Amino acid sequence: MEKNEQKNHAIMIPYPLQGHVIPFVHLAMKLASKGFTITFVNTESIHHQITKSSHSTTSPTSDAGDDIFAEARKSGIDIRYSIVNDGFPLGFDRSLNHDQFFEGVLHVMSAHIDELVANTFKQSPPPTCLIADTFFVWSSMISNKYNLVNVSFWTEPALVFTLYYHLDLLKANGHFACIENRDDIIDYIPGVRAIEPKDMMSYLQASDISTVVHRIIFKAFQDVKKADFIICNTVEELEHETISALQEKQPTYAIGPIFPTGFTKSVVATSLWSESDCTQWLDTKPHGSVLYVSFGSYAHVSKIEIMEIANGLLLSGKKIKRDEVAEKISRVIGGKSNDDDELRKNIMEVKRKVENALSTVGSSEKNLNQFITDMGMKSKKKRSVANHIC
Repeated sequence: MEKNEQKNHAIMIPYPLQGHVIPFVHLAMKLASKGFTITFVNTESIHHQITKSSHSTTSPTSDAGDDIFAEARKSGIDIRYSIVNDGFPLGFDRSLNHDQFFEGVLHVMSAHIDELVANTFKQSPPPTCLIADTFFVWSSMISNKYNLVNVSFWTEPALVFTLYYHLDLLKANGHFACIENRDDIIDYIPGVRAIEPKDMMSYLQASDISTVVHRIIFKAFQDVKKADFIICNTVEELEHETISALQEKQPTYAIGPIFPTGFTKSVVATSLWSESDCTQWLDTKPHGSVLYVSFGSYAHVSKIEIMEIANGLLLSGKKIKRDEVAEKISRVIGGKSNDDDELRKNIMEVKRKVENALSTVGSSEKNLNQFITDMGMKSKKKRSVANHIC
């Protein structure tokens, strides 16, 4: 292979949280199936949690030599697995010490990433691009230092991305970071239909914006504007206006849904928690009588706190009514009434669009292929410029 035909080698680094690791793994598998060499990077803590949870259902062996992609490589794809320190010892409880952990990710982790990227250049082929989670604040710095194509992967809907992306407009119009934020309709964000402030993310409704999470958001969305490409785990047909508006700012690709059919049976372990089955218990309860509350994979909720929530629901004397649930669903999927037929029709339309996007000629595949082509051209250009400088 000629020098200017160097194989694509992507270093992929998900944010060390469950909801970020899973889409990164599936994107890595997709890119590897298209000929990429992938170096996938998990933090030591995430690696330990994944291997511990997978061993709980198999065997209690040490996780020191475990490679979550070992089984996937049997299909012939080239995915290498690396582990990096996040700045804290393995025994440090990151969720109980949330702010301290995020401060470390903000200020310390980049030094460890820098060292890992340098070592990756000792491999063949050398890396050509960095695909990092949008919430990392150092992607442009690392990419520029090593002459890598800078790709920002956003694992959430494009709507959420573009609201953060346009924080300057929200501030200028008094809807964010003010002593008293306005509560009227927001109708000036490019690619976003009119929304109410109460429908924005909780971080954009907070009165205290000095938290470490806010500082990460501010820095990350300054840094993402330096990215060569932005890829979003969303469906173009569902967020066409938002994606189109972002494309006027930077090259942006809707490559979702990134999860393949049957992704829960993936050969790559991704869960930070061991699998539990409560179907037998559920079978003993009346139909529709169980309220499920998800606190995500990161929150620490004690038994006492769970009991407080349960007692609060009991003392309220209220039951969750079916029409209340339908109304919430209606707001999400665009229905204008609580009519079951309309809700079902809208849900089926969303389902159809997602299935079309996933087809071999759908937007997900088309946009991913276009991204690969554009990224390859950008990589060649970067190498050509570097060779001329040398």
